Amino acid sequence: MSNPIVHIHPVDVKERLKRGEKLNIVDVREDEEVAAGKIPGAKHIRLNDLPQRYKEIDPDEETIMVCRSGNRSAVACEYLYGLGYRNVKNMMGGMSAWEGDLEK
Repeated sequence: MSNPIVHIHPVDVKERLKRGEKLNIVDVREDEEVAAGKIPGAKHIRLNDLPQRYKEIDPDEETIMVCRSGNRSAVACEYLYGLGYRNVKNMMGGMSAWEGDLEK
C-alpha cells in the first residue's frame, strides 16, 4: 500500500507566502542546486541527510517538501510518513515549476 502523499501546487505556495503565511519549507536538493537559489526561508536538508536531521522538522506543523522536479521530495514525504509525520506535502514540479522569488 502506498502512502497518501499530498501534493501542493507551486502557485499555491507562492500565494500563501505572498499573503505573509509562515510556511515550513524543506528543500532536499544537493548543495550545488540550492546554491543556485531556493524559496526564501526554506530550510535546506539534503535528502541523504534526512535520516540524521528529520527531528529538525516539527511533526505537528505542515511542512512542504521541495526538490528540483518533485521526485526526491516525494521520497522525503514517504520517508517522513513512515516515521509518523502526517502533515507533509510534496510541491509538484519542484523548483523547475517555481516562479516565485529566490534566495541565494
